[in-house]
Amino acid sequence: MAIREKLIILDFGGQYNQLIARRVREAGVYCEILNYATPMEQWRDEALKGVILTGGPNSVYAEGAPRLGHEILEIGVPVLGICYGMQLINALCGGQVASAEVGEYGHTDLHTEARGLFRNVGRDTVVFMNHRDRVSAPPAGFSVDAWTDHCPVAAFSDAARGIYGVQFHPEVKHSVEGPEMLRAFAYDICGCAGGYRAEDMIDRMVADIRATVGEGRVVAGLSGGVDSSVACAIAGRALRKDQLTCVFVDHGLLRQNEARDVMRTYRDNLGLNVVHVDASDRFLEALKGVTEPERKRKIIGELFVRVFEEEARKIDADFLLQGTIYPDKIESGMGGSATIKSHHNVGGLPKDSLFKKDHIVEPLSMLFKDEVRAVGERLGIPHDMVWRQPFPGPGLAVRVIGDITREKLDALRACDAIYLEELKNAGLSDQIWQSFAVLTGVRTVGCMGDDRTYGWCVALRAVISDDAMTVEAAEIPYPVLKKATSRIIGEVPGVNRVVYDVTGKPPGTIEWE
Repeated sequence: MAIREKLIILDFGGQYNQLIARRVREAGVYCEILNYATPMEQWRDEALKGVILTGGPNSVYAEGAPRLGHEILEIGVPVLGICYGMQLINALCGGQVASAEVGEYGHTDLHTEARGLFRNVGRDTVVFMNHRDRVSAPPAGFSVDAWTDHCPVAAFSDAARGIYGVQFHPEVKHSVEGPEMLRAFAYDICGCAGGYRAEDMIDRMVADIRATVGEGRVVAGLSGGVDSSVACAIAGRALRKDQLTCVFVDHGLLRQNEARDVMRTYRDNLGLNVVHVDASDRFLEALKGVTEPERKRKIIGELFVRVFEEEARKIDADFLLQGTIYPDKIESGMGGSATIKSHHNVGGLPKDSLFKKDHIVEPLSMLFKDEVRAVGERLGIPHDMVWRQPFPGPGLAVRVIGDITREKLDALRACDAIYLEELKNAGLSDQIWQSFAVLTGVRTVGCMGDDRTYGWCVALRAVISDDAMTVEAAEIPYPVLKKATSRIIGEVPGVNRVVYDVTGKPPGTIEWE
């Protein structure tokens, strides 16, 4: 399926920008997020139907604030500015932006005119605000389409020129009718026909792999997770069997029985040519004494590449296939977004790597997790494999806080296995996006068998989500947590305290490191 229509989202560094893409794609329209400074000639083509300018942390009138030239408003397709994007449009068109006397954050009552973005929205609705600056005077020729008690210009438009702006965030779920506003922009204003579904992209991904690889040979990183599984399955369709070798690297940071289960599952179910490499000693030696999370990730990322290089030389391959997905790129700071945490498979190639930049094959790099799962279902991958919980590439390295030792890893594996078993016994596994234990690195005083103990504190984590970009802590029934806690303390030497993490994302991330 060729891309016949698309929206481009120009990123100014806002924390909710990935959600704009989610909402647009959920509405059935393909879109991509690009850094605001990406040259227009790289994304302006016949498929372009509209442009969205995102929010961001800057004040539009501050020195050094990111800006665009007036040509963005003369591109020939509608433009929507959100928060900072609205203020930028306002400044380009001669309006005024000023710091508000009263900032607005969170749920806010919005009053609208029934036109433009709000044609299918109630006169009174609730939106999510997150601003201190605001439009104090709109440009000449712009109409005010919505307002709040403290923001007299919460939305404006110049419909004749196809220019729209909103001060709030329609992409955030707390904006009750936000999806309708984005649908109105995509369909009614930009004229999109819709019909985008990630699973319809399989033929395009297969064609892209063939065009990239040609008659070459590929080593593929197969971790056992859904992303790498789907990427390998697509490559299996695109390439001859002698062109594709999947490499499963046991880095010593896996869950209990992980290596055995992965090899059995992927050889039997997918029929892939899978090579098992036990590199656990090598990884644990490189990680000895390392406590900083980003350094852990970088070390693991480089060692993965080195192992893949060694396997590639054995079969004369010079292409590397990875299951990188869109959230990996966003969190790793690709395209100008803030770096939350570096994913080991994003931008981590050593300069002297065997694999050149144009020889990295990432068929899923524009998809979100739920879209990857839809592709996996279409490919016929078994349901249990498609819906397997995500597991981070660095494995337990980012769940052992502080330095990593075999003793700590063994303890964490045992805690994790008990926790997952109790969730499964309670019938909760299918309701949870991700669940795991964390060895916090904190030691606490306890008393067991009339003796004083000074043992590890283990944190339990379970979250619910659609795509891992935002999550809420799962509400695990207390009896389940109590039983898991009792078993962990009773069965795992060295652990004397268990806590449950109720932090959402944002402000936290799913993993602790």
